[in-house]
Formats: sequence, C-alpha cells, structure tokens
Amino acid sequence: MTTLIIGASEQPQRYSHLAALRLLEAGEDILMLGKQEGEVNGQPIYKELPADHPEVHTITLYVNPSHQENYRDLIFSLKPKRVIFNPGTENLALMQALEAAGVEAFPACTLVMLSIGQF
Repeated sequence: MTTLIIGASEQPQRYSHLAALRLLEAGEDILMLGKQEGEVNGQPIYKELPADHPEVHTITLYVNPSHQENYRDLIFSLKPKRVIFNPGTENLALMQALEAAGVEAFPACTLVMLSIGQF
C-alpha cells in the first residue's frame, strides 16, 4: 500500500517532511508531490507523479485548501481508499465530494495517527 504525500517538502521543520520520515520508519511505501523537486531520506519529491507510479491507497494532504483545487483532478483520478486532511488543510466541500465518490475522507493528523498505531 502506497501513501501519497501532497505538499511534501525538503525543509525538516515542515510537518510533511516529518510525516515522510515517520511513514518510512513505519515501513510504509510513499510517493511525494511538492511545489519543488527534491528528496526526503533518499525518496524523491516530484512536481508531477511519474506515469509508472504504484497504486495509491492513502493520500495525506499538507496543502492549504486554497491550493487543493490544483490537485483535485489528480486526487479523484487516483481513486484512493482514503484521504487524510491534516490540520490546516480541512476542506468540507472536498471531503464531501470524496465521500460521495466512495473515498473515506476525514480530518486527522498523520503524525498522531502513526504515533498511536492508528495509521
């Protein structure tokens, strides 16, 4: 199962960076999308997903709601099982649209979910 981090960053103080590290430590496969290419712990951050990417099970968002529209078509095209809206990314309209499409969508903190074994 692959988790896609949208809003990934090389900057160590960013929560998306910490989430990438914690997901890797937990043995999760990750893909990362960001505004800039880069890497976290040897894993690439893409500006666009490669055509041969693995199936995405979970998307965890670290993008302000005002920028989520840029990713809306991608999110729906990936047909994830769930989308996690981390603190500050909550978007009721997008959550409702995802739920209507059969995707589990909810506000939560990926870091907390990992720390309590609920990821």
